[in-house]
Amino acid sequence: MRLSILTLTAIATLFVAADASAQTYDPRYPVCMHVYTPGGGFGGGGGDYFDCSFTSLPQCRATASGRSASCDVNPYYAFDQPPPRRRHKKQQ
Repeated sequence: MRLSILTLTAIATLFVAADASAQTYDPRYPVCMHVYTPGGGFGGGGGDYFDCSFTSLPQCRATASGRSASCDVNPYYAFDQPPPRRRHKKQQ
């Protein structure tokens, strides 16, 4: 009896657990553009999103020009990491 109650509790916990959302920022690029989409009203919901595919602020600002968007430094970009070391194969 205890085993069935524990099993049902475990299954219920798995169904109740919330899905993890995807990471908003792409850590491969140093600059992100936050695009603001219009929303409101009865049927629209809007849906701001981030486009992290820029290598510099001027590049992002040129793309954001004329749009409802702003450019920011990507908080998840690893600025201080050294480039990965190259591994050399031993010759035999």
